[in-house]
Amino acid sequence: EASPEVHFEPIVKLDEVEVKTFEEDEDVLFKMRAKLFRFDKPNNEWKERGTGDVKLLQHKESKKIRVLMRRDKTLKICANHFITQDMKLSANVGSDRSWVYSAAADFAEGEARQELLAIRFGNSENADKFKAEFLKAQAKNLELENSELVAAGKEPKAAAAADSSDDEEEETDL
Repeated sequence: EASPEVHFEPIVKLDEVEVKTFEEDEDVLFKMRAKLFRFDKPNNEWKERGTGDVKLLQHKESKKIRVLMRRDKTLKICANHFITQDMKLSANVGSDRSWVYSAAADFAEGEARQELLAIRFGNSENADKFKAEFLKAQAKNLELENSELVAAGKEPKAAAAADSSDDEEEETDL
């Protein structure tokens, strides 16, 4: 018995479309799986932003470093901000695998918004690796900013102070 070979011609022919992620001009300095939360002040609670790979990306021309995180499967952006001097990674109450910090201008929702973010990793070693890379990126961005300020004849900025144990973020349990 011969099995019938069924073949359907497509009704519409779709052309392949090149999709730009705007990561093409950047190098990945760090990449690790994590879960991101944002603090919702009106409801006084943490809301999950997404789970996926958090990346530290350095632009090939400007050399500035930013945090970019996309959700698994949908690849929707859940964190997108430059690493600045005013960001301080604070330990989260009751967890050695997460950090809390404030981003003055996070563009995950399409427009700049001040957000209190918490990022949680699978274990404390991964959290410590993220912190080390984050601090290195912070130093590199400060160096870049200072070279631009000096070139413009302005006073360079000082490095951010070390972690202070009485930051308000530490009181907010995730």
